[in-house]
Amino acid sequence: MTHLLAAAVFFVLLHLLVSGTPLRNAIVAKIGEGAYMGLFSLASVAGLAWLGWAFGQARAEPWNTAWWTVGDASRQVQLGLQLLALLLIVPGLTTPNPTSVRQEGVLGRPDAVKGMLRISRHPFLWGVAIWAFGHLIVNGDRASLVLFGSMLLLALFGTASIDAKRRRALGETWDGFAAQTSNVPFAAVLEGRQKLSLGEIGWWRIALAVAAWAALIWVHPIAFGVAALP
Repeated sequence: MTHLLAAAVFFVLLHLLVSGTPLRNAIVAKIGEGAYMGLFSLASVAGLAWLGWAFGQARAEPWNTAWWTVGDASRQVQLGLQLLALLLIVPGLTTPNPTSVRQEGVLGRPDAVKGMLRISRHPFLWGVAIWAFGHLIVNGDRASLVLFGSMLLLALFGTASIDAKRRRALGETWDGFAAQTSNVPFAAVLEGRQKLSLGEIGWWRIALAVAAWAALIWVHPIAFGVAALP
């Protein structure tokens, strides 16, 4: 339990208190952007590996009791949520986005807001949030609550953290982009600030997301020892 909690706290605080605050600027001023990115990437990979290892150890410990049971209906909901998550994650990773690392230059394009960005300026993080929430539904044990709960919190608070970081760095340029888009998925569309265009997202991105979803269903019992299908 101690290792899992420590790993979760380390991973969350690394992203929210180092990457997402003026502390990042202070570190960059001391060691340079390249060195910072290298060290931060290394720390992120190490933190994620620690989190995965600690979760695997915690699952077998006596304290890891389940707080609720899971039925077939919950698993069906989980399958749908995972598809939705990947429909945000895959296009989000493959669409140029000024909220992504070193992609601030996208703001200089006349068509900066297109595809997935019409739905949300943080499609990847919202996909991660839905992925984590879905896993919380079908995993009622304490270790899963720590793992997936920390990922859910990191994804949700991460959207606000990135917005604040970009606003500090880009000022009015960022404000113009933010006014055209929304953090919460589909909010800008519902408010009339954007129009939904599935074709603009790219049908290949949608197909790739569905393929990734199907592949994960197939590999899940092999990689994680738990069947994804009811």
